[in-house]
Amino acid sequence: MTSSADITISDVSLRYGKGAKTVLALDGISLDVKPNEFAVIVGPSGCGKSSLLYLIAGLEDLTGGRITVGGQGIEGPGPDRGMVFQSYTLFPWLTVAQNVEYGPRRRGLGEAERKALVDHYLEEVGLASFRNHYPAQLSGGMKQRVAIARALANDPAVLLMDEPFGALDSQTRHTMQRLLLRVWDHSHKTVLFVTHDIEEAILLADRVFVMSGRPGQIRKVLTVDFPRPRVGDIVLDPAFIAMKREIMGLLRSEDDDH
Repeated sequence: MTSSADITISDVSLRYGKGAKTVLALDGISLDVKPNEFAVIVGPSGCGKSSLLYLIAGLEDLTGGRITVGGQGIEGPGPDRGMVFQSYTLFPWLTVAQNVEYGPRRRGLGEAERKALVDHYLEEVGLASFRNHYPAQLSGGMKQRVAIARALANDPAVLLMDEPFGALDSQTRHTMQRLLLRVWDHSHKTVLFVTHDIEEAILLADRVFVMSGRPGQIRKVLTVDFPRPRVGDIVLDPAFIAMKREIMGLLRSEDDDH
């Protein structure tokens, strides 16, 4: 399997539109994510969190600066980067197993190797017994498990996640957080995860990048030192509450500034 890779973002800017209608979405963003790190981005709505992920994924073109993954510049989408969106983006006409198999099949892997990958990742996300179901037969949480398995089956070095649990109810969200951390621990991938949920950010992250409002910039980087695994009661820890309050204060001051 591919080892994880670092992400280096250097003085990146992004503009939309032309002339008088130009909007500066990102302004001078610089950050680095280490190999096998779980990094989380939080920020106010419209600050460019998702846009930054799209740039790393190669789905958008940056206006200025440079992004590298594993030392290589971004020149469009590539198998070294897996993307999981908030919407499930599964192929409704394919079964669970066929969805997970899609990337390896496109890459020309043999049948035995594809089956081994599908078996492994469906077991990882707890859906081995649902391999022949179609997306319409699954709950939201199950669909997102398939989406994660499908992204990992391509063996990317980096997993980019754009509010993947945002549409789920609270209980399912907590289940998915635990599942993701277990899969991350097993797969040793680099993860860059976007969320609006501050508790989720602290529960998941090695580091939290707090962004400012548009134009998006990195306002502060917080290191999360709580030992893993982080159980549910940690949200009651005074240090956890203090960090949550600090991030809320940063985001609230953003609202006050605009």
